[in-house]
Amino acid sequence: MRWRSFRRSPVAEVGGVLHSAIVSAPIDLSALIARAQHEGVGALSIFLGTVRDVNDGRLVTGMDYEAYEAMAASELAAVAAEACAETPGLRVCVEHRIGTLALGDVSVAIVAAHAHRGPACDGARRIIETLKQRVPIWKREHYVEGDWTWVDPTRTAGRDAGTLDTSVPR
Repeated sequence: MRWRSFRRSPVAEVGGVLHSAIVSAPIDLSALIARAQHEGVGALSIFLGTVRDVNDGRLVTGMDYEAYEAMAASELAAVAAEACAETPGLRVCVEHRIGTLALGDVSVAIVAAHAHRGPACDGARRIIETLKQRVPIWKREHYVEGDWTWVDPTRTAGRDAGTLDTSVPR
């Protein structure tokens, strides 16, 4: 058996933000994964935010996401770029969906790839927590009673951030 020979480039040479977008169509996770793949990648960390059926004890029927698209796209790209700058070799694809979403629909997808699992997982976590604080996307929850309310994304950002154990060896 003869092994194929090719020049391997370190992931650090091809890291960075590969794709960042605000979208109105359903997010294509397989396309994001394909963009993040590289021969030097040993780990992909995938975060999917979905519309859930209960929030703060209230039954939710759906969600509307709105944004000032140009500003949101710019800030989303900046958040992803900062994570990549902090972690050499990190490859990132991120999309946030706007519009009306049903229960179970994916609202945000982050694919963070790296040669090692620690930086990939940390990168995805850093991006979602920062995104919730800085990217101007607003969400309106609709409830079974027929009413709705705007939800402050910064109120829930980092709600369980303390559960991340950064002392685990990489």
